[in-house]
Amino acid sequence: MIKNNKKQVILSSISILLPILIGIVMWNALPDRIATHWGVDGTVDGWSSKAFAVFGLPLILLGLHWICIAGTMLDPKNKEQSSKVFGMIMWLIPLISLSMNGATYAVALGYADSMIFAVRILVGGIFIILGNYLPKCKQNHTIGIRIPWTLKNKENWNKTHRFAGKVWVLGGVFLLLTIFFPMEAFVYICLGVTIVMVAITILYSYHYDKKQRA
Repeated sequence: MIKNNKKQVILSSISILLPILIGIVMWNALPDRIATHWGVDGTVDGWSSKAFAVFGLPLILLGLHWICIAGTMLDPKNKEQSSKVFGMIMWLIPLISLSMNGATYAVALGYADSMIFAVRILVGGIFIILGNYLPKCKQNHTIGIRIPWTLKNKENWNKTHRFAGKVWVLGGVFLLLTIFFPMEAFVYICLGVTIVMVAITILYSYHYDKKQRA
């Protein structure tokens, strides 16, 4: 399976590491200490060396990317997985790497609001992307909503993922509408929306299972 997607693996990995090249080009302009962690109110509460911010963060994301790819490909049920879903797995972390590392550089160069705004757009955008791809996800053990009722019944899996797709898109749109709220409020709104989306989806799958067995 890796051989069939070798080009995507290489291109997506290069995309994740692209911020390293940008950081090297901007090396002299970047400060020696760079903010890499923010509290719920948007204030910086963690700093890293320039070397770690430029090299370490993209490399960590690259490792996570390869773990996700390996986990997906090792699942026998993913042999016939939708190419669109697999494409999402390939390009989600590269998107995060380019967005988050780019925003980190922007903050380091004095554009403090860039990080906060990027996080909000990214979170809402990821929810919408996931919502669009969930209905295309075929039953497997590594991707999607893996709960007892979806894993034991293919029809439940398909119905639940179609329902969840709509819920995730609505949740993402709602979060995008709150991007100008105070950062602390946005964090709690995001947490609340995530809990509600997950709970509604689980309840839907459970009730569909009960309906099937009735």
